[in-house]
Amino acid sequence: MKRRGLTQEGVVRRAVELANAAGSPEAVTLTGLAASLEIQPPSLYNHIDGLDGLRREMRLYALTRLSRALRLAIAGQTGRKALVYMAHAYRGFAHENPGIYPLILAAVPGTDERAADAHEEILTTVLLVLASLGLEGEDAYHAVRGIRSLLHGFVSLEQAGGFAMGYEVEKSFQRAVAGFIQGMLGH
Repeated sequence: MKRRGLTQEGVVRRAVELANAAGSPEAVTLTGLAASLEIQPPSLYNHIDGLDGLRREMRLYALTRLSRALRLAIAGQTGRKALVYMAHAYRGFAHENPGIYPLILAAVPGTDERAADAHEEILTTVLLVLASLGLEGEDAYHAVRGIRSLLHGFVSLEQAGGFAMGYEVEKSFQRAVAGFIQGMLGH
């Protein structure tokens, strides 16, 4: 029997909160999640398909939230400004969600249609921004890989404390994104 008011969405949201607090999706266990929801661990199975199912739902949550953040950031924007806003939204998502951010990194298994659809929404958003810069086809896909690598590398180093130099990290981020755009466009 389902606990009154407890839904799959509520279970996943709580798991995301726990992951973000701990800084890792692996920190979330079914036992710990159940305790935080004040239910018995077997009761979770009314809402999720075990730990693997929970991780799939957390991944979908992360992809959906990142997609929304990117779309909101670029609303009404095109060209360089859209790409800069998108880069800042990506970085902001990673900082606000350190526990679920790792879930967006790996390729989505072909068997997970919902996550694949969410991943496709993100890709479509990025490709639209790149098209507004005149990049399409193979050039656009190489640019997607490049910007993703730049953003992930920067965020990962930043989260690991790898920028201990006495210079403003925000300025470094802005210069890295601007340099990528300039290099990508060839001017």
